[in-house]
Amino acid sequence: MATPQFERARSQKAKQVREEAILRSARTQALDRGVREVTLTDVAAGVGMHKSTMLRYFETREEIFLRLAKSEWADWAGQVTAELDAIDCAGAARDERVAIVLASSLVERPLFCDLLAHVPLNLERGVSMAVAKDFKIAAIDAAGTVAAALRRIVGVSSEQAWDAVAAATSMAGAMWQMAAPGTQLRELYETDPELAHAVVDVGPRLTAILRALFRGYANG
Repeated sequence: MATPQFERARSQKAKQVREEAILRSARTQALDRGVREVTLTDVAAGVGMHKSTMLRYFETREEIFLRLAKSEWADWAGQVTAELDAIDCAGAARDERVAIVLASSLVERPLFCDLLAHVPLNLERGVSMAVAKDFKIAAIDAAGTVAAALRRIVGVSSEQAWDAVAAATSMAGAMWQMAAPGTQLRELYETDPELAHAVVDVGPRLTAILRALFRGYANG
C-alpha cells in the first residue's frame, strides 16, 4: 500500500492533525527502537511527508521529542498522583508503598524513561529558547503536582518532596540507559557471565533506592 502523502495544512485544525500524526510516528518508532535511533527522516517517512515539509510543523527533531516528553510528564504526574492518593497505610508500610508506586509508575512508561535522559543531554539544546521554556514550565508543573502529593501522603517538607521527584525521575532516566532494554548490549550483558553485574533491573533497583530515601526522611 502506498504511503499517504500529506498536503500542506490550510487551517489550524489541519495543522493540528498533521502535528499529531508526526508525534504518533515519532512515538511508535521510539518505542520500537529507542529515541536515539529515530531520525527526522524516519519520522517523516512514517507519515508520508518529505523531511523539509515536516519542518513546517516542528523546528527540529528535538522539538518533536521534547513535545512527547512534555506529554509524558503530564500523563505520568496524573497517573502517579492518583496512585499515591490511593495509599491507605502509614509509617514504614506507607513509605514502602510510596517507593513501589513511584518506581513502578516510571518503569511502566518506557518512552518516558528513555526521554528523561535525552531531554537535558540534547533535546533542550536543539530547540529555540521559547520551545525550551514552554517544555520546562510544563515539566516543573507536573513535578510540582507529584511533589504536592508526596507532601500530603508522606508528610515530608517541600524541599524533600521536590528532591524525591528529582531523584526518582533522574535515576529512572539514567538507569534506563544503563539497562539498555531491547538492545544488543542488553543481550550481551545477559548472555556473558563476566558481565552479569552489568545487568540493570530498573524497577527493583529504583524501588530500593527510593525506599532508603524515604526511610532516611522518616528518621530525620
